[in-house]
Amino acid sequence: MTKQYLELAQTILDHGIEKGDRTGTGTKSIFGYQMRFDLQKGFPLLTTKKTAFGLIKSELLWFLKGDTNIRYLLENKNHIWDEWAFERYIATDAYQGPDMTDFGRRSLEDASFKNLYQEQMAIFREKILTDDDFSKTYGELGNIYGSQWRNWKTSQGETIDQIKDVIEMIKKNPDSRRLIVSAWNPEDVPNMALPPCHTLFQFYVAEGKLSCQLYQRSADVFLGVPFNIASYALLTHLIANETGLEVGDFVHTMGDAHLYLNHMDQIKEQLTRETYALPELIIHSPEKSIFDMDKEDIGIKAYKSHPRIKAPIAV
Repeated sequence: MTKQYLELAQTILDHGIEKGDRTGTGTKSIFGYQMRFDLQKGFPLLTTKKTAFGLIKSELLWFLKGDTNIRYLLENKNHIWDEWAFERYIATDAYQGPDMTDFGRRSLEDASFKNLYQEQMAIFREKILTDDDFSKTYGELGNIYGSQWRNWKTSQGETIDQIKDVIEMIKKNPDSRRLIVSAWNPEDVPNMALPPCHTLFQFYVAEGKLSCQLYQRSADVFLGVPFNIASYALLTHLIANETGLEVGDFVHTMGDAHLYLNHMDQIKEQLTRETYALPELIIHSPEKSIFDMDKEDIGIKAYKSHPRIKAPIAV
């Protein structure tokens, strides 16, 4: 896995085009790239920098619960989505703190502002965890992944549980070419904190193995893609366990695959590092339904990696 990922990064460095972007940070990007991982050969968790598997599994379980509120993530010490919820909150009249306009870039350039931002974020997190009414209002991210996966709203006012439906289809008609889950709902996109980057995935069954292909419209290669690969590999394992299949391949297809310009030193450092053997995924309670899984039911063993490399997130 690490080899394919590093090849992607090098391809962007060698052939990417510099472009502007929504965040104002700037990127170097390519359009249209695909990687394939044989899940029989190990769990694809990056080894050239430590990747937090605990965050990956708690986020995926959050999606699978159909949850769109960051309280569950905060309870599990997962801060992946904090910035997007906080950005929505400070844009409301309810926020009475200091001006946080353009807080992402300002916090990188001004140490005192960064401290102020962190103070306000800490207050926000504490309110999400302790104030039910505040959490219900300002912890919500809109109808993002979990909502679309589990509660897609139809024009007739009904809901579609895409995950349950695709599991039943895999069991009853494994040769179907319609084993698809979509997170991209054009009607809901304007009201989402962040429109889905990983927009659609399809399953494929052959020779008793379940494979999954993801189409990702926007791929933050340094920070996001290692999480995306591991998350969908984990999802494939869980769906395979649910349907009595072995795992096959995870195929990762990307639209705009990019490196942010303020991640260049970090990715170049990573490219100098030796790769290690992949870890093994362990499902401790294979008898459990995917919908009843907890963090403790999923683990990895023999994970050896280099230390983390920090980089700013573009919001």
